[in-house]
Amino acid sequence: MNKVTLGGRLTKDVSLNRTQNGKAVARFTLAVKKSYAKEGEPQADFIPCVVWDKQAENCAKYVGKGHYVTVEGRLQVRSFEDSAGVQRYVTEVVANSVEFVSAPKKAGNAA
Repeated sequence: MNKVTLGGRLTKDVSLNRTQNGKAVARFTLAVKKSYAKEGEPQADFIPCVVWDKQAENCAKYVGKGHYVTVEGRLQVRSFEDSAGVQRYVTEVVANSVEFVSAPKKAGNAA
């Protein structure tokens, strides 16, 4: 079974594009807190996510950098050839659903 559930904050605004057929596709990176951290290492994993169709349009319209969202979907590994002819691999979450949980934290507010 290939099922992923994540919760985290967007690292930057959602990037919305369209395929040649006009299908909406949104991409964003989710910063997911680690339950542990070693000194000097990042305290989050940065997970690339892809969303399609109406859900993609809603993500681009209603969430942006700093928003906390939950994502449910599947893990996908794909490959492509870059402009230099080198084979590249990408691992990403293809979201079935994205739930908008909260707005970005404001500077100076205690959590």
